[in-house]
Amino acid sequence: MDFTNETLDTTNLPRFEEVQFTPIHKDYWKVVLIVEAIVFAVVGIAIGALYYFQQEFRDYGIYLVAALLFAIVFTVGFSRISFSKKGFAFREHDVLYRDGVIATHTMIIPYNRIQHVALHEGAISRIFGLAKVEIFTAGGSQSDIEIPGIEKEQAENIKQLLMGKIRKEL
Repeated sequence: MDFTNETLDTTNLPRFEEVQFTPIHKDYWKVVLIVEAIVFAVVGIAIGALYYFQQEFRDYGIYLVAALLFAIVFTVGFSRISFSKKGFAFREHDVLYRDGVIATHTMIIPYNRIQHVALHEGAISRIFGLAKVEIFTAGGSQSDIEIPGIEKEQAENIKQLLMGKIRKEL
């Protein structure tokens, strides 16, 4: 057997940018908004308590409210852009997940690297019939890809697809 190590023509390699990504389910935006509303309600209550119980903050009430409103608008806007950029795709040999706001991040994991797959439903996501698929590879305790905002039935199908691919690779 002869050893070869030929140079590859990188211009002819398949391009992941040309993959048609499936967007996150539109109801996931509602989940994001509800979670953010809960967080900002808690922060608002804390700021209100600080204003009410701490005399030295009474002169800064308008600034505290303005800062809170700015944080809400900024966070919701940032989340909306992030939501619109999320997407996933399954190809013959790998899974892809894209996200990012300022810089787009695309994670590509070959099926033969996947160790196990988990499906999670948060309390709010469950109300909308959504789930999150987590994909784990070797050597890590945290998931390498988390695909949120997938209809539960589709998420279960994705989990079964990936589990079948794992078994074939073994």
